[in-house]
Amino acid sequence: MSLEVNDMIPDMVLSTDGGQEFSLHSAKGKYLVIYFYPKDNTPGCTTESCDFRDMYYDFEKHNVIVVGVSKDSVKSHDKFKSDHSLPFPLLSDPDTKLCEAFGVWVEKSMYGKKYMGIERSTFLIDPTGKIQKIWRKVKIPNHVQEVLAEIKE
Repeated sequence: MSLEVNDMIPDMVLSTDGGQEFSLHSAKGKYLVIYFYPKDNTPGCTTESCDFRDMYYDFEKHNVIVVGVSKDSVKSHDKFKSDHSLPFPLLSDPDTKLCEAFGVWVEKSMYGKKYMGIERSTFLIDPTGKIQKIWRKVKIPNHVQEVLAEIKE
């Protein structure tokens, strides 16, 4: 079972880069964009994260908090964030509890091998904590612009 549009998000607290913690409910009163990505320092994930970085101040102007989530460790997030000057928190979900709650921890297939992994997905949460929009199986080109356009509507 996974969260859908109009569902309230659970309050989960995860470790972030820099040894901090982030509570999903700490974003109440603002929009929250949570983007789930498979792995730090891989080509697609780097491109997506840098796209969010490049438009970060546009999101900030619209009262939006952006966070990225993967299974990677805090140490990996620290390096990834530093290498690419990412201005937003990266949440570490090593036990996949948040990924499972949002329904992005799925069976994937590569070269005929099946394995569990994160399906690239983005969730827009409104200021009350309710899911406003979901993008699943995200294709990276123009995705960040599409998310920002949804907020501006």
